[in-house]
Formats: sequence, C-alpha cells, structure tokens
Amino acid sequence: MFTRVSIPTPFQVGAVNAYVAGRTVVDPGPDSEEAWARLLEALEARELAPSDVEQVLVTHPHPDHFGLAARLRSNGARVLASSTAADIMVDFAARLHYEQEYFADFFERCGISRETAVAVTQLPEAFLPYAQSVATDRELAAGDVVTVADERLTVDEVTGHAAGEIIFSFDDDGDDTGIVGDNVLADITPNPFLLPPVDRGGQRPRVLPAFNDSLRWLREQGHDRFLTGHREPVESPRDRIDEILAAHESRTDEVADIVDEGATTPAAVMTDLFGDLPATEYFSGMSEAVGHLDVLEARGRVERRETGGVVVYERA
Repeated sequence: MFTRVSIPTPFQVGAVNAYVAGRTVVDPGPDSEEAWARLLEALEARELAPSDVEQVLVTHPHPDHFGLAARLRSNGARVLASSTAADIMVDFAARLHYEQEYFADFFERCGISRETAVAVTQLPEAFLPYAQSVATDRELAAGDVVTVADERLTVDEVTGHAAGEIIFSFDDDGDDTGIVGDNVLADITPNPFLLPPVDRGGQRPRVLPAFNDSLRWLREQGHDRFLTGHREPVESPRDRIDEILAAHESRTDEVADIVDEGATTPAAVMTDLFGDLPATEYFSGMSEAVGHLDVLEARGRVERRETGGVVVYERA
C-alpha cells in the first residue's frame, strides 16, 4: 500500500523514511531544499504535485519527521498528529527553549558542570532551520481511524522515543502492518530521550520505564510487519521487540552494578557506561544513564537523594 521514500537528513541517523499512499504522506522529512527535492521527485513519480497532497500524518514531533509538513500544508494539505505533538509543532522554537531551560538545570543537578550543561543544551539550536513550525488540523488519539487510499488506518499511542508518539496500523494484503516511526527500529535500539515535565514545575516523565511497558504492550498486538522511521522494515516485530527489551535489561544490569560499587551521580554513571563522550552525544548518554536509574528506582533497587544540589543514587 505505502511506498517508502528515503529522504536525506543532515542528522547522524541518516535518511528518514517517508511513506506515500494515494494523496497521503507520512513523516515527510526535515525542512531542507535537499529533502524537498527528493519528496517532489517521489510525488512526481506518482504524477502528483505538492498541491495534490491531501493529508500529512506525523508519527512524532522530531524535526527529521515533520519538518516539511508546513510546506505541504501551505499547498493545501491537512496535518494530522497527536495533541501532544500538535502543541510542540505549532511553536517548535518555544518548545526547544523550554527544554533547554529545564535540562541546563537538570544536568547540573545530575553532576555536570554548569558551563557544560548550558553548552550541551544549546546544541539543538542547529535543528531549528529543519523544523518549521506548523499547525495541526486534526488531533489524533488512540482508537481514531484515518482513511488513506480507501484503507482504514487505526491510531494507537506509544511511549518511549518522543513526546506524543502515535503509530498507524492497517491490513496490507492480509498482513497486519504498523507504521511505527522510531519507536521500533530494525538495527538501532531507539533512544529513550529524556523529556521535561508536561507543565512547568511538574514531575519529570520516567521515559524508559514507560517505554518498556509500551514495548511489552506493542509486542502483544500481533503485527506481522513494521514500517519504520529509518532504514529497513521490521519483518518479525515480536522478535525485534524482545531484542530491544533484552538490550534495555542488559544495560539496566550494568547500571545496577555501577551503583552497587557506591553512591554515584547520573553523570558518573554515563561516564562509566560510555567513557568520554563528545558534547554532541551528552543528551543521549544522559538519557540512557537517567533512564536506567529510573528503572532501578521504580523496582526499589536504588534510592535517590540530593546532597549539595547534586542528585546521588545508591543501593536501596
């Protein structure tokens, strides 16, 4: 049903997969001239112009997935995304600045110097040119149905890689197929990126515990195939989810061993896991360190306390 289109991105992950069916585009790619040219080429191959696209479906609000939605919307397409994604995409710069403000303080409390914490959180400014803000015309929730080329796609909400993630499931010639964005990837373990509180002053979401729960739920939904946000499809969804969960569990065990050696900070855990990371990898490194500490805390395996303005974890 869907044709996969490899859209170039300037990001380390490489090309992103857009999907085209009928007059619908899923995850059109980042807002760059190179990406736009590739998408136009794919549309022209189907004898479509940008003005022929009727709807753009967004799996999650990361720049490499939604950036070109604004151009398609300006040509008449409707944008469909979750309500959380809609809130982020309508003013992506404001969302980024909120995250920068929160994580500069959070990383300092995790044991990173103030100067490094500020520098690390400023790096995503480079993403802004690729993430043109866009309004959402229809906000989607679990159980909603979207019609694409006379086929019904069912919406489900998932958790773990980004705020406001949704997937689209449909019957493809007898195969139960899901378009899953970056929630499950064939040869990459998706990053459980840290998220700030939904509301200022609120509780930080515990992303990795929620991701594990979401993956267990998704494993039981009976999909035969996943169309992914990057690289190749997943042909055995249940097996691939088991591999990701096993990788998460193995890393959680590593972090437990680190804490067993003595009280430690999340920054120290990151260094023990990955060595001296470049600044560009600090956010993903801290996301892993804090995520696995969150899992251990939820299990009652570690305790968290604050001393001298720095968060310390120790064996419970």
